[in-house]
Amino acid sequence: MIDAYEDPGTPDTRGGWSYLWWLVRRQPGRSLAGALLGSSWLTLMAGTPYMMARAVDDGLVPGHMAVLAGWTAAIFVLGAFNAWLSIMRHRTMTRVRMDAYFRTIKAVVGHSVRLGAGLPRRAGAGEVVTIGVSDVHTIAQALTVVGPGVGAVVVYAVVAGLLLTVSPLLTAVVLLGVPVVALVAGPLARRLQGRETEYREGQGVLTARIGDLAGGLRVLNGLGGKGLFADSFRKDSQHLRAQGYRVGAVASWVQALGVGLPTVFLAVVTWIAARMAARGDITVGQLVSVYGYVAVLVSPVAFLLDMGYQLSRGVVAARRVVRLLRLEPEPDTGTEQAPNEPSVLHDPESGVRVRPGRLAALVGAGPAETTAVIDRLGRYTRSDATWGGVRLDAVPLPEVRTRILVADNDADLFAGSLTDVITGGADAPGRGAGNCATSPHPPAPAAQPSAAPPDARITAALHAAAATDIVQALPAGLDSPVDAQARNLSGGQRQRIRLVRALLADPEILLAVEPTSALDAHTESLVAERLRDARDGRTTLVTTTSPLLLARVDEVIYLVDGKVAATGTHEELLEYAPGYRALVARDTEEEVVR
Repeated sequence: MIDAYEDPGTPDTRGGWSYLWWLVRRQPGRSLAGALLGSSWLTLMAGTPYMMARAVDDGLVPGHMAVLAGWTAAIFVLGAFNAWLSIMRHRTMTRVRMDAYFRTIKAVVGHSVRLGAGLPRRAGAGEVVTIGVSDVHTIAQALTVVGPGVGAVVVYAVVAGLLLTVSPLLTAVVLLGVPVVALVAGPLARRLQGRETEYREGQGVLTARIGDLAGGLRVLNGLGGKGLFADSFRKDSQHLRAQGYRVGAVASWVQALGVGLPTVFLAVVTWIAARMAARGDITVGQLVSVYGYVAVLVSPVAFLLDMGYQLSRGVVAARRVVRLLRLEPEPDTGTEQAPNEPSVLHDPESGVRVRPGRLAALVGAGPAETTAVIDRLGRYTRSDATWGGVRLDAVPLPEVRTRILVADNDADLFAGSLTDVITGGADAPGRGAGNCATSPHPPAPAAQPSAAPPDARITAALHAAAATDIVQALPAGLDSPVDAQARNLSGGQRQRIRLVRALLADPEILLAVEPTSALDAHTESLVAERLRDARDGRTTLVTTTSPLLLARVDEVIYLVDGKVAATGTHEELLEYAPGYRALVARDTEEEVVR
C-alpha cells in the first residue's frame, strides 16, 4: 500500500473513468496479481465439474475403484489449492482497495492544503467531508473489477470452451446469457448513476448544514432561531431520505438481478442438458459436468452485475473527487521585493493603515467588515493592498506568509499533545498560525515533546495568553493529549491556545481576529495587559469591540460601512465619536476607562 509519506502521484482528472484507471495504473503489479489470482480462482472452480464428470463416467464402473479414488483425491487437492488461491486473491484485492483509498485521501488532502484559504470559497465544507467520509470508500470498492471482475470474464470464456466439447447448443445458450444480462441490467446501471449523483450532491449540502449548525448552535439559541433552523434541516433531511430510498430502489433491483438472473440461467441450461441426457445425446457424467459448469457461472455472472453496480457508484464518486482536484490555487505571480524593514500595511479600499511597531485595534459594527479588511491585508482575497508602497499581490506569496500572520479565532486545532498543538506552526506562519486547514502552505514539523523543562518561549507565550492555568490543570501538562478541534477544552481555553500558537509563531506582522471574544472579563483583562509586552516592537492589529482590550492599544481604527470613520486612542474616540461610543462602551466599563 502507499506509504504515509509517499507522493500519491499526479491524478488523472480528465473524468471519473480516467481517475479510476489512474488508481489501477498506480499499482500495476498488485493489480495484475489480483487479476491473475481472480482468474485462476474462478477458472479452477470449473475444474471440479470436469473431474466429477470423469469420476462418474470412468469411476462408477465395476472394478474401477482406484480410478474413482484417484479422481476423488484430485478433487480434494484442487479444492484445497483453490481455497489457498481464494485467500491470496482476497488479500491482494484488499491491498488494491486500501491503496486506492489512501491514495485518494492523500491526493484530496494535499490538494486541499495547496488551495489553502481559497478552499472554503470554492468548495463547500459538506462536499469535502462527503468525499473524505464516503466517496473514497466507494471508489475503493469500485476497484473490485481488477480481481473478480477480470476473473469473471476469463472463466466465462473457459466454461464456454468446456461446454463446446459437450454440446454446441449449450455453448450458444451460455454465450447468449451475458448479452441478455447486460440488456436487462444496463439501463438500471445508468439510472443508478443519475440517482446516485443527485443523492451525493444533496448529502454534501446537508453535511455542510450540520457543520454550520454545530458551529453556530449557541448563537442560534441566543437569537431564538434554533427552532427555525431545525425545521429547515428536518425538511431537507426528509428530502434527502426520499432520494436515498430512490437510490436504494434502483440498487435493490440491480442486486436482485445479480442473484435472480444467474439462477434462471442455471435452470434453463440444466433443463436443456437434462432433456439431452434423456435422449442419450450426452452421458450422465456430462450432465453432471454441465450442471457444475453452470453452477460455477452463477458467481461470475453475479460478479459481473456487481461490477457494473460498483463501477456506477465509483464513477459518480470519482467525478466528485475530480471536480475538487480540478480547482486551481490562486496564481502567485509576485516578483517584487518585500520591504526590508518594518513598513506600513495599507488597505486602500477601507483606508486602514497599520503602522509598524504598534499595537492597533480595528473596530466595526459587524465582524464581516473587519474580517474583510484582515483578509485583504493578509492577502487572502484580491485587493489593492500595499506593504511599504509595494502591492501586496506583487510580493511572492511564501514571503508574505512568512512575515504576515492572520490568526483566526476559530482556526482548526488538530489532535496531538498540547506541545504539538501550540508549536506545530511556530516555524511556518500563515493563516491560523500555520494551520494546514486554512493555510496554503503546510507548517513545519511540530517540535517533539520531551521530559526537559518547557522552552522559555513557550512559557512566555503561555503567560502572555493567560494560558498557564490550562497547562497546570491538565494531567500531563504540555504532554497531555488534545482532541481534534480541542473538544476536551472549553471555548475560552481553545481561544487562548490559538493565541499562544500565534504568539509562538512571532511573525513580523500579526493580524488577530477577535483573539479574546470567548474569554471572561478577568482573563481578557490579563491578556490585554500582557499582549503589548509580548508583541513589543512588532506590528499587531486585532479586531475587537472589547473595551478592556481597546483601552490598552496604541491606536483604534473605527470603521463605518467598511470605511475608516475615525482613528485615535480609545479615550479619544469615546469622547468624539458617538457611533464608536454606542458600539463599544458599557456604563461600568466606560466609567473605569474615564
